[in-house]
Amino acid sequence: MKTLKYSRQRESIKASLMSRKDHPTADAVYASIREEFPNISLGTVYRNLNLLVELGEVQKLTFGDGKDHFDADTSLHYHFVCRGCGAVIDLPMEPLSDIDQKAQACTAGQVEDHTVFFFGRCADCLKKESH
Repeated sequence: MKTLKYSRQRESIKASLMSRKDHPTADAVYASIREEFPNISLGTVYRNLNLLVELGEVQKLTFGDGKDHFDADTSLHYHFVCRGCGAVIDLPMEPLSDIDQKAQACTAGQVEDHTVFFFGRCADCLKKESH
């Protein structure tokens, strides 16, 4: 595998993601990185995010809202997506240990891993709706 040249911008993008828990889009990462690198382009942010995904250092999450979200936590964990405000929240629950085996029993292919998203309304949206 070819070695990557060190990039301050890429390291800053990764550090920004690691400091966040809101699963930002590339546009949100771009907005926060511009404070440190005012001349950085949105294309550079996209390229570096996708490279970090390829390297396995970042997860790309797609929920069907037309935007990719990014997460620096690459461990197996689940997400709750609010249909009201679009918030993406890590769920503090243990991964389902037997889901891969159950899926494997249903296919002749090889199950390697899984992704689970839960959808609904977050507590803040529920409060707003009840008033």
